[in-house]
Amino acid sequence: MPATAREPRRLAAIDLGSNSFHLLVANAHQGELQVVARQGEKVQLAAGLDDDERLDEAAMQRALSCLGRFAPFVEGIPAQQLRVVGTNALRSASNSQTLIARAEALLGHEIEIIAGREEARLIYLGAAHALADVHGKRLIVDIGGGSTELIIGEHFEPLALESLHMGCVAYTRRFFADGGITERRFRQAELAALSEIANIQRAYRELGWNDPVGSSGTIKAVAAVLAAAGDSPEGIIQRDGLERLRKRLIKCKQLDRVALDGLKADRARVFPAGVAILCAIFEAFELTHMRYSDGALREGVLYDLIGRDTAEDPRLQTLAAQKRRYGVDTRQADNVAATAMAALAQVQTHWQLSDEAGQFLAWAAELHEIGLAISHSQFHRHGAYLLENADLPGFSRPEQQLLAFLVRCHRRKFAVKELEALPCALQPRYARLARLLRLAVALNHSRPEQPIMDFTLNVGGEALQLTLPRHLAEHALLLNDLQQEAVYQQSAGYRLAVDPVAVEV
Repeated sequence: MPATAREPRRLAAIDLGSNSFHLLVANAHQGELQVVARQGEKVQLAAGLDDDERLDEAAMQRALSCLGRFAPFVEGIPAQQLRVVGTNALRSASNSQTLIARAEALLGHEIEIIAGREEARLIYLGAAHALADVHGKRLIVDIGGGSTELIIGEHFEPLALESLHMGCVAYTRRFFADGGITERRFRQAELAALSEIANIQRAYRELGWNDPVGSSGTIKAVAAVLAAAGDSPEGIIQRDGLERLRKRLIKCKQLDRVALDGLKADRARVFPAGVAILCAIFEAFELTHMRYSDGALREGVLYDLIGRDTAEDPRLQTLAAQKRRYGVDTRQADNVAATAMAALAQVQTHWQLSDEAGQFLAWAAELHEIGLAISHSQFHRHGAYLLENADLPGFSRPEQQLLAFLVRCHRRKFAVKELEALPCALQPRYARLARLLRLAVALNHSRPEQPIMDFTLNVGGEALQLTLPRHLAEHALLLNDLQQEAVYQQSAGYRLAVDPVAVEV
């Protein structure tokens, strides 16, 4: 192995949580992380959401100020070795793109909004690496500012993933908005959490676990307060100690009066709501204890980065699962993918398309027919809907949108409206990828045994010239398909020349 292959890779993750923002910078060496820098700040982004789910300017300024302090730590780290992920508050905010655009300009890096179950998967990955590899299943609980993730898994494999709409910041706004703490309000918060948990309670209890584990700031704070009071061993939350803590919080009567040994002042106002959610989890699953683990979302993001673009890339497993689930004709999918990649190879340099862009082209080719599982009519639309709205482990929401666009655009009229919905910086690149995918689909329309590979593409700006050998040019149906494709592309403002006079002799 070359010496450079043995050198550590510098990786970084920024977790834009609903309550706190976290930065983790580490060197990846032989599959392990060596932490270089770790930062965390209470931003309480979810506290800035109004009744219309809009982030106020004060919350945005808190976020940007924090990211300004994080920025020097990630300067010079290659884009493919840095991920910035947003969770519940950014998923919920109707004006999240306003903050994202400003934050991306500040960091010089794209921000990914991840779905709730993808957040749960990454949390499990982080927690599992932080724990000893004991035999049996684990229940992992992560109470965040806007959502709570519950995962059952064994070793490094999650078996059940869920993200519930309950978090310490959101529940503070909902049940303790005026700062008062009463038994009635505390129980209302618990009942609301129990209602959320009810949807998964039976399935999770039937699956079972041997080891209940908590991660995140709320559970870390509960463990610290209980240890300081002598109510539980260090790092362990026992049910009787949790019940005594509940009573102590109600006796405080006001959020401003919550001051406990082991509790940081900047967490005090959202602490009772977090404890109420944890009490509900103990009640719903009849837990007697829970241990705390340091591993969380940001660690999971880094371990996920280590596995990307290798055989361990979870996105590859997701693509295979989608193909099985929707009964994709794998030979046709592989043929279209092979033709698309042959086309890409001929234009990649001229069009400045990265290998990562080519990866999305290949994936879209593999999945372009999944909509047939719903209906042959408009199946490109059905496929796009599935890809944009399904939970796809390993993929962020923006990545799903890009895949969905390519599948939506692979046939019939060019999807100009959907193209314009993509981020402006990505529109030229994905228009080019869509044109290559459309050509690959047209060339393989007759569903041949082997992919169509013997063709030539020449580029002049945005114009494409397709040249075919004689044995293909003599197929009237193929020429008709290609000429129709030229009309579709022309209607979207693109030039594709497919003329019999250009056929090689």
